[in-house]
Amino acid sequence: MAKERILVVDDEEDILELVRFNLDREGYQVICATSGENALKIAKEDFPNLIVLDLMLPGIDGLECTKLLKNDPDTMDIPIVMLTAKGEEADIVTGLELGADDYITKPFSPRILVARVRAVLRRKVKEPAEVSSVLRIHDIVIHPGRRELLIDNNSVPLTFTEFGILIYLARRPGWVFTRAQIVDAVRGDDYFVTDRSVDVQIVGLRKKLGPAGQYIETVRGVGYRFKE
Repeated sequence: MAKERILVVDDEEDILELVRFNLDREGYQVICATSGENALKIAKEDFPNLIVLDLMLPGIDGLECTKLLKNDPDTMDIPIVMLTAKGEEADIVTGLELGADDYITKPFSPRILVARVRAVLRRKVKEPAEVSSVLRIHDIVIHPGRRELLIDNNSVPLTFTEFGILIYLARRPGWVFTRAQIVDAVRGDDYFVTDRSVDVQIVGLRKKLGPAGQYIETVRGVGYRFKE
């Protein structure tokens, strides 16, 4: 039986109870919160293994809560599954850009919710040991644990997705990766992400890298690679 602790955040009592019941039945230890403020407090004190987070919350909403969690070194590595009635692509993309690992739209199937939670936790467990190792290549230093990029000892701020793409390419210099491989590596499977959106992320990443942006090479008709 699973023993991971899961924080469920929703201001609708019936939804909260539905999610709690189904996760509890699967053996997870469930903690509940009805506001973003309470969720942030619990996350800092209990460090759950995963957070199921509603977007439409009173006070601090789900998007702002996600931003605060992902910008805090103490909670930035806690996976987040967004549970939301906001099914528009813009809301979903915003949530993923802030660092959420998955999203489920309401109304939802409890079985699908449990399967998605299990999949996110499984991906977290399978992360290789190398993810915590500092990576040095050319004049770039990448700290995966701190999600920090240094170029010539100067810190360069990146979005969650930009950092994920950079470290995925930089760990295997010279290897060519397709856009689909990049999406799967950074976000996992089954996300509505187009080839064009990957290209847009690369353009933004190169711009922030400045002269070091030349290390990310386009392989026409295939994808991208990090220069050896």
